[in-house]
Amino acid sequence: MQKLTRVTKYAIVLGVVGGLIATGVVAGYVLSHPSLCAGVSLTPTPTSVAPVSAPAPAATPNLPSAAAPRAPTAVGSPSSLVIQVVAAENFWGSLVSQIGGTHVNVTSIISDPNTDPHEYEANDTDAKAIAHAQYIIVNNVGYDDWATSLIGADGKTGQTVLNVGDSLGVKVTGGIVTGNPHLWYNPTYVNETVGWMYDNLTAIAPSLTTYFTDQYNNVTASLGVLYEEVGHIRHHFAGAEVAATESIFVYLANATDLDLVSPPAFMEAVAEANDPPDQSVVQFECQLMSGNVHVLAFNAQTVTPLTTSMKTIAQENNVSVISVTETIAPPNYTFQVWMGAILYNLYVGLDAHALGE
Repeated sequence: MQKLTRVTKYAIVLGVVGGLIATGVVAGYVLSHPSLCAGVSLTPTPTSVAPVSAPAPAATPNLPSAAAPRAPTAVGSPSSLVIQVVAAENFWGSLVSQIGGTHVNVTSIISDPNTDPHEYEANDTDAKAIAHAQYIIVNNVGYDDWATSLIGADGKTGQTVLNVGDSLGVKVTGGIVTGNPHLWYNPTYVNETVGWMYDNLTAIAPSLTTYFTDQYNNVTASLGVLYEEVGHIRHHFAGAEVAATESIFVYLANATDLDLVSPPAFMEAVAEANDPPDQSVVQFECQLMSGNVHVLAFNAQTVTPLTTSMKTIAQENNVSVISVTETIAPPNYTFQVWMGAILYNLYVGLDAHALGE
């Protein structure tokens, strides 16, 4: 994905008038005046879907390779076994590291918070890491095609590969909801994925099953505590209107039963580094100026002049702005600490709006 670099001037399209009205410019983009929003619909096509149900963890997920797991390279007693693991992104790397504990050496290829994963291009170091790994975890759903293309590229076989998207049955097609690649923002998907990680590790090193079971139980307990906050948000703020600059927030909005009103066409275009349709820009601006939106989730890793302008409009209209990121930031945080901070900030932002602050 390429970031938006050129400045595009948008025309305001008002359906009730059927004409084009030019307005003031902020950061190179044409923005609406509140008086021009009277004829603009603030209700986009719904982005919510029924609660997601994923298959129960299985001993053998739907993996792209049916080859048997490669045996650990370390020899000796079970206590000396160390499995070489490569995760394409650090959110999956954090979780598998916690399950594997001292018996895994995890390399997370994308871990720099300043890197937009959509734009990432693999290098020779990445290729070598994947070639030497015994266990590889990729997100898929079009998010890290560079990683899937490297698996088996050297002709080696016997690696265990967890393709999260394929295992969950999520495909690239389906639009902003059912084809959304940001799987780690879906609590159900995260719980299913750690189950597959546990199954894979115990298959690779059966002698360490007791150890991995204890680690897995600790991880699932911590995720249970983390996702209690999802329930709290749903209990106190279900139905509250929120917005997002990018599709990354869709799964979390659905999990918390918030009403994500920002135009799907806008969110999806930004995620794909395209110019959003003019009408979606106008609609988004008017939503943020309406006084109805409680929180704007701002993707800090896909920043463009247009999303920055939307952030400015939100701040000027007392909409709480929270930062969300594609990968764990700071990278030394665990998945639970990182996601916990996002959920905490979401709760605080919703509460501030409810209190009129």
